[in-house]
Amino acid sequence: MMPENAMKDLLGERAAMVEQTLASCLDGLSVPPRLGQAMLYSLLAGGKRLRPVLCLTCASLCGETLETALPFACAIEMIHTYSLVHDDLPAMDNDDLRRGRPSNHKIFGEATAILAGDALLTDAFALACRADVRADRLIRAVSTLALAAGSSGMAGGQQWDMLYTGGPAVALEELRRMHAMKTGALIRASCVCGAILAGADEADVKAAGVFGAALGMAFQITDDILDLSADTASLGKPAGSDADRGKNTYPSLLGMERSRELACEQIVAARAALRDFSGREAEFLSALASYVIHRAA
Repeated sequence: MMPENAMKDLLGERAAMVEQTLASCLDGLSVPPRLGQAMLYSLLAGGKRLRPVLCLTCASLCGETLETALPFACAIEMIHTYSLVHDDLPAMDNDDLRRGRPSNHKIFGEATAILAGDALLTDAFALACRADVRADRLIRAVSTLALAAGSSGMAGGQQWDMLYTGGPAVALEELRRMHAMKTGALIRASCVCGAILAGADEADVKAAGVFGAALGMAFQITDDILDLSADTASLGKPAGSDADRGKNTYPSLLGMERSRELACEQIVAARAALRDFSGREAEFLSALASYVIHRAA
């Protein structure tokens, strides 16, 4: 497997590619200055850039160049960022901090934060369409991404989360469903869309989906654990906020030890999905999976 330092170097290189493209994503558009400032405030606030890196890597794994997949990968990050801006709003999670800085609505006001999220989501699809691949591949990838972000994916998962918050403990399968939609759908789509853009066969697209779904679940379980075990400075948002709100989480349902075991089981499943792939990209994805559950924030 790829050594951790080599994985982090490659992760940093690909995240830097994403950062550079995101910094110019509004160039040439007639955006009201305050709206543009609000969009870029959250979009360029840092973060692991996990989702776009997964898209780039799965595209490369299946034979496409990083540069070709880059616009689509950055569109995924715009959608992820929109979801964070809206999640932080008082009507949703009411968080004052995001990535160690005041949340978007604390700086720009709620109305502009809502519009910034709306614009990031919508502009993302224009950026995605700049990927220079065959039309049939692009249409399929755009459709996959839209479904992952919409009512049967991320938005629907957020609705379940709101309904469950403050209520009685839910069953494990209900918790799995919620997080497979809220967190897992976009991570899975990042992997699947990369493979689709590359023109991968159905077996490889399916394998990318299995990898992404397992990775997404491991990521969410680890987030739930970190909310209880890390501090606010490390997380960049208030520690313990999930417990304070009465959210259903894996530790609240299963305990910390079983939650860690379940995250590890998902990483094993993610790696198993890569068994028919070889080379640097497969090694990178395998090492990245380990990083997801051993990260400190």
